[in-house]
Amino acid sequence: MLKMKRFVQGRDEADWVRVWNAAYEEYIDIRRITVDEFRIAEKAPAFDSEGRFIIEKDEKPVGIIHAHVDKLRKEKKGFIRSFGILPEYRNKGLENQLAETALRELKNRGMETVQAWARETRKDRIELWKSLGFKLVRKFSLMKTDLNRLPSDIDENEEVILKQLRKDSDQDLRILNWLGNECFKEHFNFRRGSIEETKHFLRKDPFFKVQDWYFAISKKKHVGYIGVGIDENYNQERKAKCGWILDIGVLKSHRRKDIGTKLMLQGLETLKVQGMTTAMLGVDDWNVTKAMKLYEKVGFYVEKKDLTYERSVV
Repeated sequence: MLKMKRFVQGRDEADWVRVWNAAYEEYIDIRRITVDEFRIAEKAPAFDSEGRFIIEKDEKPVGIIHAHVDKLRKEKKGFIRSFGILPEYRNKGLENQLAETALRELKNRGMETVQAWARETRKDRIELWKSLGFKLVRKFSLMKTDLNRLPSDIDENEEVILKQLRKDSDQDLRILNWLGNECFKEHFNFRRGSIEETKHFLRKDPFFKVQDWYFAISKKKHVGYIGVGIDENYNQERKAKCGWILDIGVLKSHRRKDIGTKLMLQGLETLKVQGMTTAMLGVDDWNVTKAMKLYEKVGFYVEKKDLTYERSVV
């Protein structure tokens, strides 16, 4: 017997986490999460507590999906997230039931378009989106580099000063929030981030508890930034020493001046000093700033690709 039920906050976290961990175990950039971590994530400012569903077979949770509505986004665009099914129950019709449930939920909540994603290796998921009328709108790359082979012969801006962000300073976090919004306002799926989101990520994120952020300052003005982080539980689970480029941005008026290179080298060196041997990042392949060229310049190569699909729900 199959049963679709709406997620109840405060009751269903353990079932959700159990399915999520099993469904995403194959992804090299994802690690298992705990119920406590999930509950902290539920408290993030933009987290949508509604729209989550669990499908059960013979009273056993076997699949999950989140029809996510971004409370801070003005446009009527919804997102299908945390779509996972236990491996042994895949390709038995559950995917369609979960996806169609999510589409109905987003339509009922007033969304006009919906986005979903699939890793390029998940041909079954790609075919599902195509069968439901989704069209490919974006490609993203997971990139990786060896920190023991950092380049030393590339140009970097020598006039810009780098200053470490103080996470206990509200003023520094306001500057970071402003820079992030200014640097990314031309980008795909952009919406202005709130100061509450910035504070939550830097001070309360349950995954990247180790973070270092730097500002690029030119003529006493903040013109760019970079954030790097370490997920210690990821490294323990994956038996890795991997750090992450969490975010990087340079104001449009200061691009093509090797400021991004200087920021990247600082971030990578910071991770190396902390004992990491590799670093990873995610990037929009069609980024308006051609960011992939910068990442390749400092030694990154493409490890995996994720595909974003979109369709109307009207």
